[in-house]
This record gives sequence, structure tokens and C-alpha cells, in this order.
Amino acid sequence: MRSHSIFVLSWTSVAAVLQVCAGIAAAQEAPAPANDAVTKGAQQAAPATSATLRLTLQDALARARKNSTPFQAAQTDAAIARQDRFQAGTALLPSVNYNTQALYTQGNGPGSGVRFIANNAVHEYVSQGNVHEVLDLASVSNFRRASAAAAVARARAEVASRGLIVTVVQNYYAVAAAQQKLQSAQKTADEGDRFFKLTQDLEHGGEVAHSDVIKAELQMQERRRQLQEAQLGLLNSRLVLAVLIFPDFNDDYEVADDLHAPAPLPTMAEVQQQATRDNPDVRAALATVREAGAGVTGARAGYLPSLSLDYWYGIDAPQFAANTVINGQKLSNLGSSASATLNIPIWNWGATQSRIKQAELRRSQAQRELSLAQRKLLAEIKSLYAESETALNELGGLSRSAELAAESLRLTTLRYKDGEATVLEVVDAQTSNAQASSAYQDGAVRYRVALANLQTLTGVLTTP
Repeated sequence: MRSHSIFVLSWTSVAAVLQVCAGIAAAQEAPAPANDAVTKGAQQAAPATSATLRLTLQDALARARKNSTPFQAAQTDAAIARQDRFQAGTALLPSVNYNTQALYTQGNGPGSGVRFIANNAVHEYVSQGNVHEVLDLASVSNFRRASAAAAVARARAEVASRGLIVTVVQNYYAVAAAQQKLQSAQKTADEGDRFFKLTQDLEHGGEVAHSDVIKAELQMQERRRQLQEAQLGLLNSRLVLAVLIFPDFNDDYEVADDLHAPAPLPTMAEVQQQATRDNPDVRAALATVREAGAGVTGARAGYLPSLSLDYWYGIDAPQFAANTVINGQKLSNLGSSASATLNIPIWNWGATQSRIKQAELRRSQAQRELSLAQRKLLAEIKSLYAESETALNELGGLSRSAELAAESLRLTTLRYKDGEATVLEVVDAQTSNAQASSAYQDGAVRYRVALANLQTLTGVLTTP
């Protein structure tokens, strides 16, 4: 039988091959060194290659907060809500405006005055400042509603921030797990090659049947396919994380391999205390109730009168001048006036009552959503903590299973060499080893993601 060798290179092996090729080309082009000292000096003078960006989890989180479009959208909404609150607050304060007008009115002839009573003269010039203030309950309610809306936006921005952490943690450790799986797949592929070679040698010695060689080759091909899938999985994981954390396309990075570093699980009491003290979902629901309550007050203000105050100072005269001369006497055109207007609502066909009904319906719904958020928080505390605790407990067993599977493969292979085990036992041991290793990596990712989900409740991320 003729065997075929197929080489599938990992990220590390590709870099190593490129470096070896570059070194061979440089050695062929450069003249032979006179002695070892010259060689050493040339090696020290060679420029260093650019280092690949190495990311820790905190680095990835910082980059994601800066470059994540959904997260930045939530931050923008919070900033817009703050400006709405500021604008509602300024509406409670007096405003100052300045206006200048030139008015023309048709006259009745020279010295006969104006034909219309809208203005005081045929030519009238107005240039004055106006201080305007409106006193009503609706403006106060609008400010309270805007303040509550700003609090809702802040809470939702915090929800987005904690959700982003879960996404980054999941993708970050998915890359770390994919790297571990690739290494494991490379190892199992090498073991498949060695076992195939072993069966060929034993067949040539007449110790095993040709069926063992066929089974070993099938297993070798399966391991190579798994290696290719592991390479594809790592590539896709890296691309997903790169899109999340980089402002432009950049896959020239590596993650710190701390997937299996110790990450303690906080106690249930600590989780309950932190989650109930400052949960953004409950804060958002509470602020929504306050916003809806302010809406009810503002709608009821439609039944109440409003008072407008105005003060003007400037000129309102037939000449655009600060002074005028009448009968040889110089008089000032500058003067002031004031007005107060009380607006009393009488009838608007039930529009105010309809707005009140709308506002009360929104408030009732907001109260129901607050109750739901509080119940969900209590349920999520228990559920997510149980998920984290289960993942941690299973992780220890998965680690032990991976060790046992590797040891079982080693012993079964030795027994096969001695003729005490069948080829099916070896194949089964190889499959168990690959599955146990993959399950161990998946279990580590599950625990990390479970801890990150707890952060959505507590606001405290447990890191190595």
C-alpha cells in the first residue's frame, strides 16, 4: 500500500515555516562569514520582526467599549437624554430675546394719522429686549419626566455595558478554546499518523491483519479532517472577536491563554447583595415608573391655568433713534412696558381627559414591568448562580476525564503493540481522548461565560 502524506499547518507552524524559508534565502544570498564572531554580530544587527498584538481580556473589553457600535449607540442615547433634561430645565427659567422691527401702515394723508389702528404711526420702529417667563405645572412635569427619562437611558446604557462584557468574554474565550482545540487536534492527528505507521509495520511483520491497517488509515483521515475543522473554527472565532474589538479589519493578534487560570466563584450571599443593590434593569424600570408618573401630572396640568409674564425695554417710535425732537424739545424714545397674561382652559372637547387616560395607562404598564423586572431578578440570581456553580463543578470532572482519556490512549496503544488489544480498542481510545479534550475546553468556556452572566446582575466581573 502506498501512503499519502497531507500536511495541515496551524498558525504557529505557518509562522515557523516562513521564518525558516526567510533564513534559508538570506543564507543563500549573503556571503559566507569569516568567523563565528562576524556571524554573531550580523545576527544581533538584524532588525526584529514586528510583534503580534497580544490581548488580555481587559484589553479586549476596553477596545470593545470604544469600538462597539451597539454599545456606543446606548451611550449616545444616554447623552441625548441628558441634553433633553437640560433643555427641560432651561424651560423653567426666564428667557431673554431681542427683536427689531420696521412697520409700515397706510395713512389717511399728511398729518391725518394712520388708516389702520394696528400700529401707532405710518412708520413705526420697534427695537427692544423681551424677558419672558411662563409659570405652569406642565413645565415642571416636563422637567421631571425628562429627568426620569435620563435615568432610564443611563440604566439602559449600563445594561448595554454589562451585555457587551458577556459578549466579549464569550468571544474572547472562544478564541482561547479554539487555540487549545487546534493544538489537541494537531496532537491527535499526529497520533493517527503514528498509529497508521505502527499498523503498517506490524502488518509487514505478520503480526496483524490488513484490516487493522485499513481501520487505522480511516482513523487517520478522520483525524486530519478534524484538524482542518479545528483550524477553520479558530479562524472564525478570531474574525468574530476582531470585528467586535477593532475599528478596522485586523486579525493580526493573539489572546492571552488564561482560559484555565483560577477564577473563583463568589458566594451566593455576595451575589444577592450586589445584584439587589444596583441592578440596571430594575433601575430602568423604576425610572420608567417615575417618568410615567410625571406624565400623568403633566397631563392633569391641562386643567390648570398658566401665567405668562413679559417685560420689554427699548424703543417703539416713528423714528429709529434713541431720542426724538418734538416742538423743539428733545425726548427719549427709550421706555419699558410689562404684561401679565393668565390663560384659563375652559373647553377642548375632552382632549385633556384623553391625555390623562393615556398617561395613566402608561403608568400602569410601567408598574407591571417594574414588578416583572423584580421577579426576573430574583429568578436570574438563582438560575445564573446555579449555572456557574454547575459549570465549575463539571469543569473539575472534565479536566480529570481529559487526563484519564489521554492516559487510556497511551496504555491501549502500548497493549496493541504487545498484541493484547485490538485495533478497535485503540480507535475507541483515540476518539474518547479527542472528545474529552474538546469537552474540557468547552466546559472552561461555559464557566467563564457563566461568570460573565453573573456580572450582568452584580456589576462585578470575576477575572483571573
